[in-house]
Amino acid sequence: MKVKVTERYEAVVLELKGNMMGGPEAAEFSDTLKQLLADGKKNIVVDLSDVKFMNSSGLGMMISGLTTVKNGSGVMKLAAVTEKIHSLLMITKLISIFETFDSVDEALKSFAVQ
Repeated sequence: MKVKVTERYEAVVLELKGNMMGGPEAAEFSDTLKQLLADGKKNIVVDLSDVKFMNSSGLGMMISGLTTVKNGSGVMKLAAVTEKIHSLLMITKLISIFETFDSVDEALKSFAVQ
């Protein structure tokens, strides 16, 4: 999995590419979030449009990331969730803890409404 960080408006977009299966990439994802929070970046959008597969470790990575961001007084939203990942979130009932949007732009606009 690759992580690309871009700043757009008042938020940071993390574009994830590949398969989310935990391991070393989980630490990279966590470290990236912690660094963003330390830099005062509190609004985070995770773009999942290029994530092809997510296993239970990948789900754990997302939950851990959400907890890290919330503990740092930030907000993390998921954008462009693929049908497969949406189904996974529904089955595990995690859809209720993540704020999801159809596109990155919709997620970014939602920060302006707060």
